Amino acid sequence: MSNDSDRVQSGLEEYEKEDDDRPPFLLTYREVKLLGITGVGFFLDAYDLFIINPVSTMLQYRLYNGAALPSGLQGLLKASANIGSVIGQFGFGYAADYFGRKAVYGKELMIIIFATIFSISDPTGDLSPSGTLIWLTVWRIILGIGIGGDYPMSASVTTDRANLRRRGTLLAYIFANQGWGSLVGSLAVIVVLACYKSAMETHGETSKVDGVWRILIGLSLIPAFGTLYQRLTLPESRRFKAAQEGRDGELGDNAGVASADSDSTRHEGAGAKEAAEHKAHWGDFFAYFGEWRHFKILLGTCVCWFLLDVAFYGINLNQNVVLQEIGFDGKSGSPWTRLFKIGIGNLIITALGFVPGYYATILTIEKLGRKWIQIQGFLLAALFLGILAGMFHTLSTVAFIVNFALLQFFFNFGANATTYCYPAEVFPTRFRASAHGISAACGKAGAIISALVFNSLTDSIGTPNVLWIFFGCCIAGAGFSLLLPEVRGRDPDVVYAQEQREREQRLRQ
Repeated sequence: MSNDSDRVQSGLEEYEKEDDDRPPFLLTYREVKLLGITGVGFFLDAYDLFIINPVSTMLQYRLYNGAALPSGLQGLLKASANIGSVIGQFGFGYAADYFGRKAVYGKELMIIIFATIFSISDPTGDLSPSGTLIWLTVWRIILGIGIGGDYPMSASVTTDRANLRRRGTLLAYIFANQGWGSLVGSLAVIVVLACYKSAMETHGETSKVDGVWRILIGLSLIPAFGTLYQRLTLPESRRFKAAQEGRDGELGDNAGVASADSDSTRHEGAGAKEAAEHKAHWGDFFAYFGEWRHFKILLGTCVCWFLLDVAFYGINLNQNVVLQEIGFDGKSGSPWTRLFKIGIGNLIITALGFVPGYYATILTIEKLGRKWIQIQGFLLAALFLGILAGMFHTLSTVAFIVNFALLQFFFNFGANATTYCYPAEVFPTRFRASAHGISAACGKAGAIISALVFNSLTDSIGTPNVLWIFFGCCIAGAGFSLLLPEVRGRDPDVVYAQEQREREQRLRQ
């Protein structure tokens, strides 16, 4: 199928031309369509990462008669999707720059669908309890490869098409789907458990929880199948084509203004150069990041995302500590009552802090800028972590909930959103997906560390001291943010083209 017919079919190439006087957070139809295609990955990311907490509790009743899962397997199960994400972020990031967005986009969603189907096919009756957990862990690692691949893919696909004055808002909208994924996950747990109340509570068939966790994981297939075709048929953006042809910065902020005729004319000779361009790409990549002025920015995006995720996932993959403090840890009652109480507690936590913080970022990112939001987010998250750590055993339930809600709010009206936006906006198109994948992988490395060591570290030094470690991560994150430039209104392709011209002039002199 030709590029022109792709463009007509999708209608999204026209989105590149949109630039009006409306506030950045008010979306056009084409923007909503693009964000529906790109945002589903982050919805699934949060949904799948959230859902493993209640699912692991359900597996206690299905496999171990309510006793705790083996600590090693439990940590590995919770970290499994993040382990896969690192692979996906590196792999899909490089592939998107090397082969092009169109050639790769949609494949990560196919991996998610494939892994989800095998996850819910876990033969619990035929395997030992440990074997069942290992099966689920393996397929969640594969699931994570798809989820991780979505980070650089959706960021690049959106940024390639965005006008400068709306770019940060569009990326923040995509990332906000994490909040909705967590919220829908919380609601799904409550609804599905309510449907099983008669079987589990009245008839005492606790083993029916096996159906609950499979339904909860399987529900993620609905949005995945719903957007697969759109991803597979999305055309290549003109900005990326220009970067491939060495015309970085030529289109400037009007990435869609070039006509289809001139675009196709330029592409007539492109096929013969493809192999040489691919080979040259890696030389350009290492030459670009071999300069300290560029490498320090990559260092900043990587380290800030790593430090953020140590604290963010340390808290959110181990919400049982928080639920215990607010009385929703499910320590008493029947199995169904315990699970339902945990579901209500998770809903409270998500609704209080997650969703509001994301939308504060959406409404202000073009006004306040990324750097300001990131630094204040790190510092205020550190403040509330310090309060929780210093007064962990003396805070009242209400005070604990308020502090935790504010912590979540400033994670999301702060570094959790901007660490995603920064690498998508600060690097030129030809290196964007690779750099975004590297940055995101560093973040997931932090999440993996938190998932694997949180429980054992809590047992050895206590929860307040672990919270102090998270406090230190946030302070350090604010410091490393100083390495980053403000990217509001900054076109990295224009900057890169200017740098190339200056380098050529120096060589001629």
